[in-house]
Amino acid sequence: MLAQILSSSLLLAIISCGSNKQTTTANNNNNPIEQTTTTNTTTTTSNNTPTNMPNQEVLTAYDFELTDINGTPFTLKKYSGKKILLVNTASACGYTPQYAALEELSKQYADKLIVVGFPANNFGGQEPGTNKEIKGFCQKNYGVSFPLSEKVSVVGDDAAPLFKWLTNSKANGGIEATIKWNFTKFLIDETGHLLANYPSSVKPLDAAIVSKL
Repeated sequence: MLAQILSSSLLLAIISCGSNKQTTTANNNNNPIEQTTTTNTTTTTSNNTPTNMPNQEVLTAYDFELTDINGTPFTLKKYSGKKILLVNTASACGYTPQYAALEELSKQYADKLIVVGFPANNFGGQEPGTNKEIKGFCQKNYGVSFPLSEKVSVVGDDAAPLFKWLTNSKANGGIEATIKWNFTKFLIDETGHLLANYPSSVKPLDAAIVSKL
C-alpha cells in the first residue's frame, strides 16, 4: 500500500513539473516585450533606409542641374524668391492648348511666379519632335515666352532626377505623386520646396493654383 501511495505521488509530481515547463515555454514564445522590440527594431531600420539623397537630406528643386531647350545648363535656383510651376508638356496632346493658359498665367503673375515647361514623350508618343522643333511649335502656335527645358523623360527608370524627386515623398519631404499624363503640374515655393501638385485636368488659371500664388 505504501509503495502504491509513493508511486502515485511521484507520478503527480512529474505531471505537475511537465505542465509548468510547458506553460513557461508558451509564455516565452508570446512575450510582448520581445515582439515589441522586434517591431521597433524593424521600424527603426525602415526609417533609416537611404532614399538616394546625399547624407539622407531632403533636397530642394534648386539642387538639380537642368538644361534648357537651347542646350544651356541652368538650375531653378535662379528663380528663388518666386514660386515655380513645373509642367511636363507635349505638342500633340488634347491638353496642348493649355500652353496658351500657361503663357497667360506666367505674364499675369510675373511678379511672383515662373512657369517652366518640360517637353516629354512619355505618354502616347505625343512629343516626338526635336528640341528645335518643339521650341518653334510653342512660339508659333502659342507665343510661349516662359522657359522650356530640353526634352526629358518624366516617368520610369530613365526619368530626370528632378521628376523622381517631385514624385517621391521621402525625397521631397512629404508629397507622393504619380504623373499619369502630359501637363501634370508641380508648384514649388519661394525656397525651392514642393508645395503642391495638380493633375492634367486642372487648368493653369484654376483657382486651385492661383490661390497659392
